[in-house]
Amino acid sequence: MTTTHATPAEATAYEDDTGSGWVDFAALMLAIAGVMRFFDALWAFRYHGQLPDNLENALFGHSLKTYGWIYLGVTVVLLASAWLLSARRSQVARWVGVAAGAIAAITSIWLIQYYPVWGLIYVGLGALVVYALVVHGKRPARS
Repeated sequence: MTTTHATPAEATAYEDDTGSGWVDFAALMLAIAGVMRFFDALWAFRYHGQLPDNLENALFGHSLKTYGWIYLGVTVVLLASAWLLSARRSQVARWVGVAAGAIAAITSIWLIQYYPVWGLIYVGLGALVVYALVVHGKRPARS
């Protein structure tokens, strides 16, 4: 009885499939975080209810409109980096993604005392994106 062994499929973009999966995960998480930040910005622009008592002591003052503009800018950065990672798969896209993941985590800390669960989720997602791109975002394989 003879056994035949299937030859492994060639990796298309990266040296190992695990790294490519992590890069895809990072791109997807950046896109989701960008959409979430967009809704945060909309909420900040449209909210007219009572604000927390100590919001005036927050980093950027008491105006939710200020946070809306900041979150809109973060939205652009997150969505652009997700697109770069998906479309380009270059080292520049990788490091832009690392910066965007760090920005996503840092901007969630501003209001963590008001929304601790969402803040911790944002920090965790940002940390996973940075991990994925730093550890698994290797240079593309040469053909």
